Amino acid sequence: MLELEHGFRVVDVHARLEPDKHRRPRDGMGDPEQLEREMHQAGVVRSVVFPGERDGSYLKANNAVARMTVERPMVAFARVNGARDPGSGPGSTLRNLASSRTDDHTSPEDIEQYAYDDRFYGFKLHPPTDGLPDEDVLAELESVSLPVIVHGGEGFRPEAVAESLLAYDFPVILSHFGAHPLRKDLMERAIDLLETHDNLYLDTSAVRYRGPMERAVLEHPDRVLFGSGVPGVHPNVAVMEILTLDVPEDAMRKVFSNNPNRVIEALAP
Repeated sequence: MLELEHGFRVVDVHARLEPDKHRRPRDGMGDPEQLEREMHQAGVVRSVVFPGERDGSYLKANNAVARMTVERPMVAFARVNGARDPGSGPGSTLRNLASSRTDDHTSPEDIEQYAYDDRFYGFKLHPPTDGLPDEDVLAELESVSLPVIVHGGEGFRPEAVAESLLAYDFPVILSHFGAHPLRKDLMERAIDLLETHDNLYLDTSAVRYRGPMERAVLEHPDRVLFGSGVPGVHPNVAVMEILTLDVPEDAMRKVFSNNPNRVIEALAP
């Protein structure tokens, strides 16, 4: 793709990297060199990165991603998991009554170690894939008060995010406008939550729909953060989706840099 030219400083809060030994066979899938080149083409100067899905503990994958960010314009977030089922039905309730944390699950001590390791600047949580941390781990996330990027969508709807996470005092960045895959009704419900939860933010990764993005940016200009969704979405495409919104230039500047810089300090100049 041609290099984009625009007048904004752009930072990205949602990109996935793959440690070398686990990298998918498809060329460029989470490759740090290719990611760095594509981000440069799109005018993205700094990116939050985290590992993809793994079985068992994320300790090795998190450490590998942190090593890959050294001397690159990337900021590592540690991926965390849990033993609790994120569902809200009776089956989930029964499973949670019998669930308990194992050595493969993130512990409060892990959270503390990541938080005070100068290689990590926040956390990534994907409840439908990795489970939901227990109350002790969530309390430690509140104690360290670093931002948490949360996968939102059919497997973990906005109401579940509010019930499980938003009572805690740490910034929650809800990915995909809380609507993966492309559920416009969930996007609208996630935007509604911004009215009542000051610690909630939405990232634009793989949103696609102009209407909900324009609504969120116009109604809550300080609460929307640019996320590309790399490698599933090319950053050029993600940037263009924001550039073509019918919103003021100052609002675009907030989405591209001011808001992410405020929530994730390591992205600031």
